[in-house]
Amino acid sequence: MAGPLAGIKVVELGVWVAGPSCAAVLADWGAEVIKIEPPEGDPFRGLGAAFGAVMNPPFELDNRGKRSIALNLEVEDARYVAGDLIDAADVFVTNMRPRALEKYGLTYEKLKDTNPRLIYCHVTGYGPESPEANRAAYDVGAFWARAGVVASLTPAGGEPPLQRGGMGDHMTGANAAGAISAALFHRERTGDGQKVAVSLTRIGMYMMGWDANTQLRANLPSMPPFDRRHAPNPLINPFQDSEGRWFWLLMLQGDRHWPDFLRAVSSPPELADDPRFGDIPGRRDNAPELVAILDRVLGQRPLREWGPLFDANDVWFAPVQTTAEAVQDPVIRAAGAIVTIEAPDGPKEQVATPADFYGTPIEPTNWAPELGQDTETILLERGYDWERIAALKELGAIP
Repeated sequence: MAGPLAGIKVVELGVWVAGPSCAAVLADWGAEVIKIEPPEGDPFRGLGAAFGAVMNPPFELDNRGKRSIALNLEVEDARYVAGDLIDAADVFVTNMRPRALEKYGLTYEKLKDTNPRLIYCHVTGYGPESPEANRAAYDVGAFWARAGVVASLTPAGGEPPLQRGGMGDHMTGANAAGAISAALFHRERTGDGQKVAVSLTRIGMYMMGWDANTQLRANLPSMPPFDRRHAPNPLINPFQDSEGRWFWLLMLQGDRHWPDFLRAVSSPPELADDPRFGDIPGRRDNAPELVAILDRVLGQRPLREWGPLFDANDVWFAPVQTTAEAVQDPVIRAAGAIVTIEAPDGPKEQVATPADFYGTPIEPTNWAPELGQDTETILLERGYDWERIAALKELGAIP
């Protein structure tokens, strides 16, 4: 196993996305991950029905590189097995609610007694110490809705847009992986394990940090979302080319880039000679008029012609791409965003997790496991004999 976490053993007790995505990142980084599932499986597996049950791309992304053991934690012997696995682990990752962990005897306070070096990562909706620690959330609730994200994207009088699946979950999972890594580093120096916690709503607040910090410091609410014709800086704005393709101008430093832009578009008089557009305040105050002119000018050529002109004159821009275009973009591929993993029916491309390590390169390996496919193997590795495994089956602890 390659990667900076080679040799680190992780046990995951997680469902859906935020917790499992964290463990998937750790697996990509080289950790050995055992996923504990109930006998009916992580409910995330149910999304496979949308693909005719022949594949489940979202589940595959957030569960690759793991082994699966099925345990019925309602049975005491299964809880003993879970504790045994965690005692042998470096890291425990869970996004179960506190009351469930208390019920199953899997709190940090209990597990640290038998594994004081354990890094215990609790991923929650609203924080394990908050008054609503046991409230159901999903990232749609705790991140998108409650942390102010969707309100910042909803025009006055408009309807809130829907969130894409996993947006807050993946940000939370990646941050949890970083927190675990920091805790492992601390353990290397001191020998001490610890609990770390990451919540969906905290990640949402951090993502909205500029707005939230402005509210805290200046008591000013978030600026409402602007349409493109009323942008405070109409030079960092989307436009369409002559073929109807959208692209984004990135001239954040408007006064710096304005002369470059005028050169790129051959300084049409309605732009170059109009004093309303000569500086940042003027362009802000006359944004609708400027955007209308830019629409006409930029709508005269296709982006494939504008692009070289922009590059030659140091005008920053980016194409607006669909997912289908993005996954085939050679720049995105060169950035390492797509990896190839061996699937049961041959090599398949998948999305990469978001970090590279040049001294300890990562090599994503195994496909997402079938439910419970490694149950017996894992138990044998922990020293359980076949007689004990049979007894666990009879007790209903394992399927």
